[in-house]
Order: sequence, then structure tokens, then C-alpha cells
Amino acid sequence: MDALPLVVAPTLLIVGGEDHAVIQMNRQAFARLSAPKEMKIVPGASHLFEEAGTLEVVSGLARDWFQRYLESAS
Repeated sequence: MDALPLVVAPTLLIVGGEDHAVIQMNRQAFARLSAPKEMKIVPGASHLFEEAGTLEVVSGLARDWFQRYLESAS
């Protein structure tokens, strides 16, 4: 947690909506990040995103994030 304010890379946090303990940890981490950041909660998903369709949601979120930040870096 102490190193999070030093992070300079854009950071995307993705967490399952049913993973309440991890949501709280991610909120704490999000608050400490000073880099460009976003937190996405996938409704109905557990810790491992095993529910139908949730991995597809995660991959879409990650794809959009990388396109946004990798394209702007080139």
C-alpha cells in the first residue's frame, strides 16, 4: 500500500461484484493511486470470474483500457 502513490503507469482495477472483501481492498488501493486510474466492478462476478459471460466482460474492459493507453503511448 505504501508504494501505490509512486505508481505512474495508468492502472485498471477489475473486481467481481460479489467479491466484497476484494472490492474493499481495491477501493483502498484506488484511493492511494495517483496515476490515471479506473476501477470497474463486474456485476454478478465472483473472485475468479467463473460465472457465465464474466470473463468476456473482463477481457473487453482490459482490451479497451490497453487500446486507450497503449495507442496514446506510441
